[in-house]
Amino acid sequence: MKSSRMKSSHMKSATLLLAGLLLAGGAHATDADHIRASHAWIRVLPGALPAGAYVTLENDGEKPVALRGAGSTVYAEVMLHQSSRAGGMSRMAMVDALDVPAHGKAELAPGGYHLMLMQPNAPVKPGDTVTLTLQFGDGSTLATDFIARPANAMDAGGEHAVPATDHGAMPHGH
Repeated sequence: MKSSRMKSSHMKSATLLLAGLLLAGGAHATDADHIRASHAWIRVLPGALPAGAYVTLENDGEKPVALRGAGSTVYAEVMLHQSSRAGGMSRMAMVDALDVPAHGKAELAPGGYHLMLMQPNAPVKPGDTVTLTLQFGDGSTLATDFIARPANAMDAGGEHAVPATDHGAMPHGH
């Protein structure tokens, strides 16, 4: 009897220890857990031209989080780009990551960082919602709905809208 009681006690201890380890492992927050995405929109261009995707990312975590890119079921290819202007010339370059500072934010916006969306598998029209899966440095992801806006849009629209004017925008809206 004593032997089976000891086995039972050891089993309970082992089960509690395992449960504690699993809970501790599951309690570790991923990079995506610290990010809130807002004002997500896509500037849709005519035909099969690439589209630009923009979003504000806010990080409530204690350390910076790196946005490494995104994926999509609608677009064959999604790349993280940065637009810049120097000497009257607009340039666009692919970048590996965009850091979202601890307790701060990063904006993907026209004329700056953006996601370049290539080769849609079906036409995307203004008013459509496209889900992009944002990918972070630790491998975690955040599915985010982006609203498609017309080629002349300058922001996400709605209550945050500003008039669409030409602020020296780059050709093709990127």
